[in-house]
Amino acid sequence: MMMWRLYWMGWVIWVALGACGWARQQPPPPEVPTLKKGVLKWGADSQGGAPYCFQDPANPAKLIGFETEMINKIAGHLGLRPEHIQNDWGSLPLGLDRGLYDIICNGLEITPEHEEKVDFSIPYCLTYSQLTVKDADMSITSLETCSGRRIGTLKESQPANLLRQASQKLVEAGQPPIDIKYYDDEVNAYQDLGIGRLEGVFVDAPVAIYYAPSVPGLKFVGGEIGKMEYGIAVKKGDAVLLQAINSAITRMITSGELREIYLKWNLWDHLMAKAWNQPPPLPDQAEQAEAYQEFLKLQAQAQEMTFWAKIELYWNSLPALLIGAWLTLQITIYSMALAVAFGFFLAIMRTYGPPPVSFLAAGYIELVRGTPLLIQLFFIFYGLPRVLHIELSPFQAAIIGLGCNYAAYEAENYRAGLQTVPRGQMEAALALGMTRAQALRFVIIPQAFRIVIPPITNDFISLLKDSSLVSVITMVELTKVYQQLSIRYFDYFGFGIVVAILYLLLGLPFVALAHYTAKVLQTDRKTKV
Repeated sequence: MMMWRLYWMGWVIWVALGACGWARQQPPPPEVPTLKKGVLKWGADSQGGAPYCFQDPANPAKLIGFETEMINKIAGHLGLRPEHIQNDWGSLPLGLDRGLYDIICNGLEITPEHEEKVDFSIPYCLTYSQLTVKDADMSITSLETCSGRRIGTLKESQPANLLRQASQKLVEAGQPPIDIKYYDDEVNAYQDLGIGRLEGVFVDAPVAIYYAPSVPGLKFVGGEIGKMEYGIAVKKGDAVLLQAINSAITRMITSGELREIYLKWNLWDHLMAKAWNQPPPLPDQAEQAEAYQEFLKLQAQAQEMTFWAKIELYWNSLPALLIGAWLTLQITIYSMALAVAFGFFLAIMRTYGPPPVSFLAAGYIELVRGTPLLIQLFFIFYGLPRVLHIELSPFQAAIIGLGCNYAAYEAENYRAGLQTVPRGQMEAALALGMTRAQALRFVIIPQAFRIVIPPITNDFISLLKDSSLVSVITMVELTKVYQQLSIRYFDYFGFGIVVAILYLLLGLPFVALAHYTAKVLQTDRKTKV
């Protein structure tokens, strides 16, 4: 039995070392395509939802939205093939700097803060912020009347900045500040407004136009607040690409192509009409907006969907969820293999290494355990290319980030196991003529493994859940697929249950392994009569 466990642990370490070697031997990511290569890569977060860039409910493999159509047109004008690259909205500028895509087109406002990071094209959309409240609420009519009220907004957006500025003015006037609640997506914000968790929602007008109708009994108040401009972002100093993008946008404005796209999505307003000297909005624009009406129809169908219709929806969405689950499982297995091997090395160095080595190992363990995993992923994927010119693919960065993080925790598991072995075991081995290395290999470590195997298998389950964080480095794993589907179909509850079941099924084999190893080790320790 002991030999079997040693063989099993050796296999795990061999897999981990193989994963490390695989990461080193992989070729560097391909060069970012330029205009000459015939591909225009554009970064956007499809989780952001309508009307910008989102997955077609009828065909999840296809992206739709007014920005999707606009980029397709721009690429056509430039003789290029558009290619969408998924990334979290807040990480889009980092991905542009990292070279993951050539441009960003995803409702990015032209602001002084953003202009410090990227160069912007001429505006392709002029809009404003919209305040939404319940029909029955007559007390909120503007931002100035939101003193002490709970108002939701989207993180890192221009409306969020306007809310903070309005709140500060209220405080300076001696009034209570606005109770600002930040959201990652608009669906949850409007649902919370509908059930009374919020008293208002303040977001970009295109978002309000599309998502306020999903909750009955809401109205727009305050008029057009805080005019804003959306621009296509390019990397700082990329004057050639910026000029080409500006030229394409100008041609689309002049020809009326851009206006036609906005009419289709019910986004054409007097701001753009006046700025571009084109016809004003149509009196019945909303009724004639084909894409807008289709989206409202989808909202109504989602709210009226029967139980069996939802079951069919979940079944049809299962392939996309299984793809995300498979990626999650791969990341977890490789990361845990790396964590087991590297953690074992750290534990040996900290426990039995000379003082300088022991100090470095302890420092690494405390540094990694004391800093957020999310920050470590950002550092590995976005920081290393800039500082050390080490470029890793998203998959490699995810494995190294998770593996090196969990290695610190596994090292402490190993160290606890090593310290549990009585000191007399080492002394007895040395007395029998073994070297210190032989004593560790044949006496101390096998006994320590008996103790640490159960917590290691438990950590595997924790790593499985923490793998959801890799979506910030462009990985579309199971949790990211869940977010995309729930926003697309306005159903967080049902898809949440499906995804929870998938995570449970992924973790069950390792739960069984933990119980089995604990049972075997406990049996081996029983005194035989």
